[in-house]
Amino acid sequence: MTGNATFRHENTALLAVTSVEAPVVVSSAEFDERLAPSLKRLRLSKRLLERVAGVTERRWWSPGTAFDDAAIEAGAKAMAEAGIEPGQVGLLINTSVTRRNLEPSVAVKIHHSLGLPSSAMNFDLANACLGFVNGMTLAANMIDSGQIKYALIVAGEDAQGTQEATFNRLNRPTSTREDFLSEFATLTLGSGAAAAVIGPADLHPGSHRILGGVSRAGTQHHELCVGGVDGMYTDTKGLLDGGLELVVDAWHEAQTDGWKWDSMDRYVTHQVSNSYTNAIIKAVNLVRERVPITFPRWGNVGPASLPMTLAQESQSLNAGDRVLCLGVGSGLNTSMMEIAW
Repeated sequence: MTGNATFRHENTALLAVTSVEAPVVVSSAEFDERLAPSLKRLRLSKRLLERVAGVTERRWWSPGTAFDDAAIEAGAKAMAEAGIEPGQVGLLINTSVTRRNLEPSVAVKIHHSLGLPSSAMNFDLANACLGFVNGMTLAANMIDSGQIKYALIVAGEDAQGTQEATFNRLNRPTSTREDFLSEFATLTLGSGAAAAVIGPADLHPGSHRILGGVSRAGTQHHELCVGGVDGMYTDTKGLLDGGLELVVDAWHEAQTDGWKWDSMDRYVTHQVSNSYTNAIIKAVNLVRERVPITFPRWGNVGPASLPMTLAQESQSLNAGDRVLCLGVGSGLNTSMMEIAW
């Protein structure tokens, strides 16, 4: 291998990670009812979302609540938990897939609403479901270099609009079984928000050290999952097969470079479905009991999925625990990051 696939951070720590759950619970049984005409016409059984994907429910925002408002709330919570004032933040990265317009960035509203200083750089980083981990890596590098002191990473997702459009499309009398299968993954999406504050470890004794990790690209698979405002189309089997190959390659490369991840205290993965999670566990021989599962009640919350799960797990982690964050994003890309809790 050439390039910079593995990396290490010298003086960076996770000071806080928070989440905001969307309040409206929408069950997969309700989705079945919305799609009942097509399911009957196409001779597809109900409860596919529960039986195949393992998603029992997901969440939508209340009317009047926007995804970026939720990201702002998560960011404010993270700064309060970290004990960091807005004026200390030197970098804001928004990693949301959801957006209402092409420009300006989603980050500018969040920057303004949180009262961050004019000196704080702010921008969107888009890399599908892997964006939040990428944002943490970029921020850690900038902290290590001395360019900034504190960074705020946020993500807010809203699946409702895309799913409503998908219902309309799949309920057309011309829709086919192939249409349903290609858009099935859209029905597993959920809404939520997350945020993290990252800063210099030497100024925060007892904080959670971000040690580094590995990143790998398999961009020959860039057409396997393509999403837009109105829908997402996925080659589910191709995505799983390509993602597994990429994860296994990255895992072994990291081991060769000195990382030892076969006995971590927690493996926090991007949350997708039963088949994805089971395949990852088997492919790199993870201890199943150390892999928290949140997709049955949240669905796949895009880049907010992994930090929301980490925020949940933070309540039960102890000082000295070793945590591996592991995600795959359509495109395909994978990244793994070790945190010493």
